Amino acid sequence: MGTAGGITSLVSYPALIASGLCPLDANVANLVAALACWPGSALASRRELSGSRAWLRTALPVAAIGGLAGAVALVATPARTFPAIAPYLVLLGSVVVLVQPVVTRRLPADGAWRGRRVTLPAVGAVSVYGGYLGAGALTAATVFALTAPVAWSAVVPLAAGLFAGSTLGPVLARTPPGWLVRSASALVGVVLAVELLRG
Repeated sequence: MGTAGGITSLVSYPALIASGLCPLDANVANLVAALACWPGSALASRRELSGSRAWLRTALPVAAIGGLAGAVALVATPARTFPAIAPYLVLLGSVVVLVQPVVTRRLPADGAWRGRRVTLPAVGAVSVYGGYLGAGALTAATVFALTAPVAWSAVVPLAAGLFAGSTLGPVLARTPPGWLVRSASALVGVVLAVELLRG
């Protein structure tokens, strides 16, 4: 789902909660396990990534710094803060998934600097979000592995499933209309946010 719709955590995070982990521990386990998405999705998305090498060289450092900032924010804030704001972050992620095509259409197709002035801050903001909420940010996962207790018994099976799903995801996502995949992802996010608010 992460490679198709953009928000892996909308499924994996509630699964960890349902398994008995508290919200903060589930978030840390989810973020570390989600690292397994990147190798599979990169291999299966070579068609979509073609010609992106220069852009990735520019965007990856921004993403790394943003992910680190999100992880530091999570570690530095009291444990009770995360459950209080997680539902609203999930709702925000759902809205971003829905409006992504509108934003993308407004950017230059040739990667001109005018577009990068918009997209690089967006990459940074999304990476802060991912480092805090749990979206497989490499720098954030490193911080948590070194500074926080990680439920490895949950991480290992989740990572195996995420790797398999992320390898199949790009292939399967080419078939249904993009609006359908985004709408399904957003709907899952809204349902999750409501459940989290209900407590």
